[in-house]
Amino acid sequence: MSNLLTGSERGRRDPFVALADDGISMRDQRDLMSQPFFSLAKGRRTAPILYEAGGIRVEVHGFPEHGMATIWDADVLIWAASQIVEAADHGLRTSRFFRFTPYQLLLAIGRGPGQSQYVRLKQALQRLQSTVVLTTIRHGENWRRMQFSWINEWEELVDARGHCHGVEFVLPEWFYRGVLDRSLVLTIDPAYFALTGGIERWLYRVARRHAGHQPKGWAFELRHLHAKSGSAARFSDFALDLRRIAARQTLPGYDLFIELDNMRELLRVVPRQLSTGTVDGSVESIRRSGARIIRRSGARLSADQAHQPHLTLWPARRNDARNDSNSRESNSSVDGARKANIPSDGAAPSRPGRRH
Repeated sequence: MSNLLTGSERGRRDPFVALADDGISMRDQRDLMSQPFFSLAKGRRTAPILYEAGGIRVEVHGFPEHGMATIWDADVLIWAASQIVEAADHGLRTSRFFRFTPYQLLLAIGRGPGQSQYVRLKQALQRLQSTVVLTTIRHGENWRRMQFSWINEWEELVDARGHCHGVEFVLPEWFYRGVLDRSLVLTIDPAYFALTGGIERWLYRVARRHAGHQPKGWAFELRHLHAKSGSAARFSDFALDLRRIAARQTLPGYDLFIELDNMRELLRVVPRQLSTGTVDGSVESIRRSGARIIRRSGARLSADQAHQPHLTLWPARRNDARNDSNSRESNSSVDGARKANIPSDGAAPSRPGRRH
């Protein structure tokens, strides 16, 4: 062991070496799918995300030099989670200390192996390490909140010519435990990685988390979605983006419909086909929409185009505590929803609507 690792977490742990990616299903973690943990913006974001609902709180702070970790950077975590769940399924030992080649990761998430993608990977790792997260989700009984970064430390192995032959990083315990608890992990459609818009990517994860495979899907008030996204955009701009995405129908496996109910604008997400598997048990029960009019948006183009995607990484093991706090939040509304007299999950009351 190198003296450089003395005092490092990597110096005290055995590494988990990434598996060959052939046939590995992509997995995402429920907490990260339904809470505002990442920036959706193209450019650098330094303004913090502050979100509180249903008895849980999420704070995300980005270091000015690198900015906050983005939803493209979260691909690193998705890939790592997929790797570790796959290893655990085959009885292999896993670890928070992860070792892999950039080529493995980039290929798995649909990126090319070129130098520009490698540079973006390093930038993503920098943002993941420098972003500070504080949350009460899955905190201990006598503790107020957890604080961590998405990567504790990382390093690249380079030769004399500066060519990278490998990368190592250490994941935070909070994330690691959340992946090892199989009730907190869902498979996702590989087509997710081809989505170029920040809101599109975030919306797919929300759809997969809440609508799942339920035939009637799930409905949200647009203001509730705006709060859950952590977006720095004005609500009017955010709502316009949602309408444009609904018009284009770009989410893998889901159809989107704009519903109007007593001056409230709702977005209903309905599974298009039941092709995406799940590793958990049942999902939340569906509430039927009370909308009298359901329509697709008339927008012709999506303004939700984003810059180059980034990466994904995380592991798997058994978690001692269930995600009760997250369940409570998903069944609670923001102030705007309460004023509109929407049920506690932000979905519409149970009356059928017409779809056009």
